[in-house]
Amino acid sequence: MLWPKAVKERLKTGGDLEIVQSYPYRSAAPSTLWGSLSEETREELFLSGYTNYFFWTLVPAFSQVLRRKTRDGVRVRFLLGDPGGEVTRQREAVEDIALSVSTRINMTLEELARLDPVEGLEVRFSAPEDAINHVSLSVFRFDGDALVTPHLARLVGHDSPLLHLRRVGEGGMFDRFSEHAEELWSRSRSVG
Repeated sequence: MLWPKAVKERLKTGGDLEIVQSYPYRSAAPSTLWGSLSEETREELFLSGYTNYFFWTLVPAFSQVLRRKTRDGVRVRFLLGDPGGEVTRQREAVEDIALSVSTRINMTLEELARLDPVEGLEVRFSAPEDAINHVSLSVFRFDGDALVTPHLARLVGHDSPLLHLRRVGEGGMFDRFSEHAEELWSRSRSVG
């Protein structure tokens, strides 16, 4: 037999072709993954996590990376939750931690304000009617790679699972999660 059962079970043949790696916790993904994907992005960096603050703690000199990317013509987008929104307040009550959701969003806004003005950098808040869908699923896209975190009940993002996806073809998991983020972006509003 050319393909023993053990080998066949390990081959990716269907919907899992786009899954590069899965992690039981976002915090289990190596910080080097976030940095290398950010550095390797050549066309578009779309960070649609509700707070996105952790990029400055995981990626060395992240502000300089953003400046360099936009200078090189990379489209950089941040989709954030509204720090004063009702869903943000509800999520803060659920998480009940000192580093609140609104604080984490404001940390991101402060870091981004230090970059201002940077041509090619777009920052928006998700629409109030979309906030519940935004807070429950983070999609971080780096050209044809995406890191996706479906947020579990009462857990903060770093305690929720993470999928590393790489686009293989049309209509796969990468496209489905990307379309979710794009839909949220389409109804979002400018910050400030």
